Amino acid sequence: MAERTLPEPGQDVRLIVADLDGTLLDGDKQVPDSLWPLLHQLHERGITFSPASGRQYAMLAYLFEREADGMVFIAENGAYVVRDGEELSSATIGTDVVHGLVRTVRELVETGLDLGAVVCGKRSAYVERTDRAFRQEAEKYYLELADVDDLTRVDDEFLKVAVYDFGDAEARTLPALEKAASDQQVVLSGGHWVDVMSPDASKATVVHRLQEKLGVTSAQTMAFGDYLNDLGLLAAADLSFAVANAHPDVLAAARYIAPSNEENGVVTTIQKVLGLD
Repeated sequence: MAERTLPEPGQDVRLIVADLDGTLLDGDKQVPDSLWPLLHQLHERGITFSPASGRQYAMLAYLFEREADGMVFIAENGAYVVRDGEELSSATIGTDVVHGLVRTVRELVETGLDLGAVVCGKRSAYVERTDRAFRQEAEKYYLELADVDDLTRVDDEFLKVAVYDFGDAEARTLPALEKAASDQQVVLSGGHWVDVMSPDASKATVVHRLQEKLGVTSAQTMAFGDYLNDLGLLAAADLSFAVANAHPDVLAAARYIAPSNEENGVVTTIQKVLGLD
């Protein structure tokens, strides 16, 4: 079980990776103002900071545009990694997989479930459900979002299919998509979202590659998360933190517990662990 007592200040940290929604972002899904001066301090110390999210790369670049230079963005739950506008890695899924998932979502809707699918490509994300209630949810995570008549006619390189369930995604949508895409990676990324990605896509895989590239060990890595899609990320860091509002399984998997996202837990924890003012 995670400890509420933080490690001693002055830890040797070279890499910090933080999930966004429910973790770093506040209750209004905004970057806390206190992060910007902290990023300058991290840069001065030679510490790499990397946002890791299920969100689209375009949305991540927008959120961090004032400090985006040199930042490694882990987007689409690790399916798409970009630095300074250049793709570092991607893990795509086939057109046949996307079409099968779209058909599955349509069939679930016909049974009475209130669902909507977002097909995520490298150029844009796409939706065929365009009512305001669903689009408002999708717009929180996808800056480039195109309305289309038929998701099976989209031409792009596909990274992920994200399905929003207005009810209980864990109880209803997750089992159905696990059955429909048994050869893919199906993860619960929020209380209402289920993501389907390539088995090769994960935040953990990207973090291990970053560690190798930067010459950083897991002992020199801090990671923060709140939901089930963050479990691999936390396992890649010795200094693993679940925010206090995290899913029970994440609280159990992390080594330490940080204050909640509403309490600016990521920023304050980094400051304490590194011994910063």
